Amino acid sequence: MLTTTPITDRNTWNNTLRALPYAHVLQTWEWGAFKQTETGWQPERLHFTDTGGAVVAAASVLTRRAGPLRVMYVPKGPALDYANAEVVAGVLDHLQRLARERRAIWLKMDPDVIAGTGIPGGDDPDRPERDDPTGQALIETLRGRGWRFSTSQVQFRNTMTLDLTQSADDILAGMSQGTRRKVRTGPKKDGSVRLAESETDLQTLYDLYTATSARQGFIIRPLDYYREAWARFMEAGLAQGFIAELAGQALAGLVLFHFGSKAWYFYGMSADRERNRMPTYLLQWEAMQWAKTHGYPVYDFWGAPDEFTEDDPLWGVYRFKDGFGGTVVRHIGAWDYVPNRALYWTYERLMPAVLGLMRRRATPPDASGTDAPDGD
Repeated sequence: MLTTTPITDRNTWNNTLRALPYAHVLQTWEWGAFKQTETGWQPERLHFTDTGGAVVAAASVLTRRAGPLRVMYVPKGPALDYANAEVVAGVLDHLQRLARERRAIWLKMDPDVIAGTGIPGGDDPDRPERDDPTGQALIETLRGRGWRFSTSQVQFRNTMTLDLTQSADDILAGMSQGTRRKVRTGPKKDGSVRLAESETDLQTLYDLYTATSARQGFIIRPLDYYREAWARFMEAGLAQGFIAELAGQALAGLVLFHFGSKAWYFYGMSADRERNRMPTYLLQWEAMQWAKTHGYPVYDFWGAPDEFTEDDPLWGVYRFKDGFGGTVVRHIGAWDYVPNRALYWTYERLMPAVLGLMRRRATPPDASGTDAPDGD
């Protein structure tokens, strides 16, 4: 029997979350506060303790009104040991009860649980397709409880990760020949990378992002939105910016989020000039080295195709990331608990514009970077 306790202190929440399995930066105190300020989601942070008083799970639940009703979302959570069926059952029981009591149209969750690795049907013997027993068991549990695989995958379902416990030489050796050459090209062409830390640097990153959006034809939010996101997480020690320069001119930027056991490449941007110097490759290498030095064992490139075919919108992004020699990771994706099927059916048909926007925001613009997850 699990006991549920609301948590109202930032340090208590983040420190406990950090120690739990499948902890994710989108479950942090800062992410809930950011979504509350910028998009109106109301965060509620819940600890689940066992009979011995130990915290065995945590869920940051975001709730937003949809008329007289509500929608609920647990972004990249809850955090818990998904191999422990008793804990899984206790947490799901509570979340489902909460959704019913609050007359939610749906309760969505997309925990950072791996369904499998490798490309389905792939022919690379060095990176074969494998199912993950924990993820597959969770999928069956959710299906058995009536959860539905969501038509709105707010976050990336698939990604690529790199093992940073390897030596730097081994990481380089694992890259494709072309990527390794491009990583080494930057310094030879007088390029350099520095940390982005000041208010002026945030403006520089945004200017680069604006140039990227114009070049690639995607829409970005106003400066204040990104300043709030980047500054909030940098000040909390949960993000780090990087700027690639040539003779004092910014050529490209990258914003890395980090928490628990992972560092995530959330944002990337580049200028139109000097693209032949391939600064985005050097940026990735420097970000990896920073994450490795700061003790993060996993580098998550944050995003890969849903279908590994050349007509997938993420194919170009995937080819760029694949050159760094990581592992294709397929998560279980987002699942919806639906207390009232009629309401859910109506919502799915009356809100196509909203759902379409959610999907577009989860699609990265180009191989130089990705937009951050929004959860709205």
